[in-house]
Order: sequence, then structure tokens, then C-alpha cells
Amino acid sequence: MKKFFLITLLALFAGMAYAQKSPNTIDSYYPLLRNSFVEANAFKTTVFVESRWRVPGNSGFNESIFEVEKTLQKAGYKKEVKGEAEGPLTYRIETREMRGPTWEPVNATVTIEGEQQPLLTFATNRNMLAMYSGTTPAGGVTAEVVFVDRTTMNSTDVKGKIVFGEGSISTFYQAAIKGGALGAMSYTMPAYTQPEKNVNSIQFSRVPNQDTASQKFGILLSYAAKERLKAALAKGPVKVHVEVVSKIYHAKELTLVANARGTVKPDERFVFSAHVQEPGANDNATGVGTLAEMARITAELIKQKKFEPKRTITFLWGNEIEGTRNYIQDDTTRAKGIKWGMSLDMVGEDVSKTTGSFLIEKMPDPSAIWTRGKDKHTEWGGRPLKEADMVPHYFNDLVLNRCYQQGKDNGWVVKSNPFEGGSDHTPFLQAKIPGLLMWHFTDQFYHTDADRLDMVSSWEMKNVGVSALATAYTLTAANEATTLTLIDELQKNASDRLQDEYQLGAQAIKDGSPADAEKHKLDVWAKWYTDAIGKMTDINVGGNTTGINNRIALAKQTVSDLNSSLNTKLK
Repeated sequence: MKKFFLITLLALFAGMAYAQKSPNTIDSYYPLLRNSFVEANAFKTTVFVESRWRVPGNSGFNESIFEVEKTLQKAGYKKEVKGEAEGPLTYRIETREMRGPTWEPVNATVTIEGEQQPLLTFATNRNMLAMYSGTTPAGGVTAEVVFVDRTTMNSTDVKGKIVFGEGSISTFYQAAIKGGALGAMSYTMPAYTQPEKNVNSIQFSRVPNQDTASQKFGILLSYAAKERLKAALAKGPVKVHVEVVSKIYHAKELTLVANARGTVKPDERFVFSAHVQEPGANDNATGVGTLAEMARITAELIKQKKFEPKRTITFLWGNEIEGTRNYIQDDTTRAKGIKWGMSLDMVGEDVSKTTGSFLIEKMPDPSAIWTRGKDKHTEWGGRPLKEADMVPHYFNDLVLNRCYQQGKDNGWVVKSNPFEGGSDHTPFLQAKIPGLLMWHFTDQFYHTDADRLDMVSSWEMKNVGVSALATAYTLTAANEATTLTLIDELQKNASDRLQDEYQLGAQAIKDGSPADAEKHKLDVWAKWYTDAIGKMTDINVGGNTTGINNRIALAKQTVSDLNSSLNTKLK
């Protein structure tokens, strides 16, 4: 024990002396990035992307990719000929055969026979066409509407009619096809979209992608349209006139990859991803626009010699989850060098309008097992995980701290949520690479055609972009002094969390929870943090050092001692 305290004291004094000689470079990134990030640039790209209905392979998706390519070219990225090693700033566009055709909407209207005002029009409800909806014959079709539910949809005569139901469009579409109907209409909106308030909102969805020759139309209804149609049906038989124009065709999927090449360890990298598909402004035109500006800034600062990445920073735009998974799986050697991954998905919401909050979705930690206190799942929802599912790592707290640092002086609100999955961070985690999600939720306009530019905040995009780059710059250029700073920072985070969990545990015991159960939770959190601290040996570009090892040992012991002290008080 005496030997340990001697080592820790020496490590502490050595670290203090080193810190005095080497200033914390993390702080210097913020003024540099704040002055460089141009909100108008990020917003301009967002405007371009938002105006296009984007499905992998379609014209809107590809045009968005090419628009970002122009930004990269102007910033100084050169198109690869032989590979990433051709220069400090390079990019490429990868093409991949798609498993099926792509799709894009052109126009649509639905009108109740005898009424002048259309029930729905594509001009005002751009999500009214289910993805992969087929086209009606020229001039449209007029037919009787038949309301069915799950118990009657396979027994009702729908031949030559139009099926209408409440639930998944895919379910009613398949029943319609099976029964010889002309097409299907359906209504379904989750409660968090507040459909009785946002009566004209429609969440996008899709019908099964079948042979294009037999593809029928699928129409998604808003709450107002659904109520209006039900009211008409309550009076007697109803016919509607439907006109749909869409395109279904074969295409190739594009992925845009840009690299700011590391000068010391180029095969080690930090990977950003922003998916292009989905038709919304926040989801995910803001992610595309923010990442494009982040890539531009990085090129500018490198050329001005104001920043030098020792490890590579990769920027990726493509199809959600699949594009990132392909990037990881296509080159196993490259994948071994991916040290951190971050997804930018819905990063520009005006929170005063959407009711969403900016969030960091954490890698699986104990809050995903015992969600309590300040930790809350979003209305997206998350299942309780097991202790075996935990991924102890410093990345959670490091990214949150960089966001807190950005919001410290300007009032930007930063929160987190336990792991839920569903975006580009999941392929990283599945490949056992630390991966996080930057996003906003719970959003009342999520996946709806009300997710338009008036819901976007370029200020929010800037906060995200600055924080994300501060994280990447910190990790791709870290020296020993930076590493020691981050170890101390994580030790404090661990101590704060244990104090919070102790208070929650004490209250839970008062409310009837067994003391052993609460002590176990505290132990799990302590182990999670000591394991996370132990993984900080990979931060310093120059490799592990005695000073880093000693500081890690001190931090781990401090956390363990605090846990023991708090645990003895839980009764």
C-alpha cells in the first residue's frame, strides 16, 4: 500500500510539472472552430438537400452527394486516382449495386368524389406517397373505398376497390394486392408526433418493393384526412379519385468518402458519418450540411497550418447504416484502424419548435440497465440491457464533455440518453468500435412532412459541428499532456456519477429496494468507469507512457476507493 501511494504521488507531481510545460490544447480548438464554422454554408447545403426526396440511388440522393462533392472540391480535396495516400486531402465516390430498384415520387392527389377540395395533394403533403408506391394509369382511377381492419381485411371483397385501414400501410397494401384491389390507403401516427395537434402531418413509410409492372399505389393519410374520410364513409358509400405518378428504376447506390490524412499514424482514424436518404430537413439534411461544413473547415485549417491531424479524419455520406457498415466491412485492414465513429443524424433542430432536445446517445453503459435519475430513454424507446451488454469506454464522457464545453458560454443545452440504436453508430458498435450518435429527440415532427426548413436552426448545427470537430481534433492529435487532462476529466465524471448513484441508491433503499441490489449497481458503475479509464492508453498518438500509466492507476484507485466508501454507507 505504501509503495502504491509513493507511485501515485510521484505520478501526480510529474503530471503537474508536465501540464505546466504543455498547455491543454483542447481549449484552443474552440475559438479556432467557432471562428471557422460558417453557419450559412451548412444551411445552404441543408436547403439544397432538403428540397429533394431522397432514397438510395434516386436522383435526389445522387444530386445531394454531388452537391457535397462540389464543397469538397472547393475546399481543396482532390479526387482519388489510386488511393487515400495520394495527398493530405482526398475524396472518392464509391458505387455499389443495389439489391432492388430505387424510387422517387413525382406527384399525387386524392379527391373524394363530389368534393372540390382534394383530400390530399403531394404539393402540401410530400409524404403522402408510400415509398415504392406504383403509378396509376394516365388520368388516375376512381373507385369505391372499403374500410377494413386486421380481422376483416382478408375476408372482405376488395376486388377493383381501394382498401382503407388504420395501421401499417404495408399490411393493408399486401391485403389489397392479394384481394385484387387497385391500391391501399392507411393512417398510423405515433403519439409523440401529436397528430391531433399536427393534423396535417404524415410520417413517411413504405410498401413492399415488388415487380414494377404489378406495383399498386399506397397512400398515407394525415389525421385530418383520415377523419374526413371516415366522416364521409359514415354517411354511406364513398368513391375517391386517385392520381399517382412515381418512378421505379434500377440504379447504383453512391457513397462519398473524404479523408484528411493523418501525418503520423494515417491508418488510425476517426470516422464521421451522415446519412443522405430520408426526405426531411432535420432528418437528415442537417447532418449532411453540418458534416460538409466540418470537412470544409478541416481542409481550411490544415492548409493554413492551424491544425495538423496526426491520425486520419474520415467524412462519410451515404445510405444510413448500410453505407457505414459497408465502409467498415469492405476493408478489414482499414477497419482495424478505425478507433472512433460518430453519427450525425438530426443535428440541426430548432428545439423551441420541435420540442426535441440535443442528445448524445451513449454506448451501452449501466444507465441502459437501470435507467433512473437524470437518465431517460427517448420516446423512440430502448429495451433494458444486461450487464454483459456493457461497453466500458471513455468515449461517452469525452464527447459529452466536449459538448458541455461548447455550451458553457452560449447556453446550448446538452443532454444524453441511454443506448437505443437505429442509426449509423450501430455498425461501429457491432464491429466493436467505439461509436456514438449526435441527434435530437423527442421530435413531434420526426419523419413527417412537417420536418421542413422552418424547423432548422443553423446555430444548433454550428454547436454540433464545433463539438464534433473538437472531439475529433482532440483524439487525432493527442499528446501526453492532452491524455493526462482527459484522464483527470474522466476521473471527475466517474466520481460525480458514483455520488449521484449513491444518492439514488440511498433513496431506493428507503423506498424498499434491498441494500445489496443498490450496492451492486454502485459496484457496476465503478467497474464500468475503472475499465473505461483503463482503455485510455490508446489516446496519445505517441503511444503509451509511464506518466499515462501512472495517472490511469491513480484515477482507477481513486474511483475504487470512492466506491468502497460510498458502498459502506448504503444500508
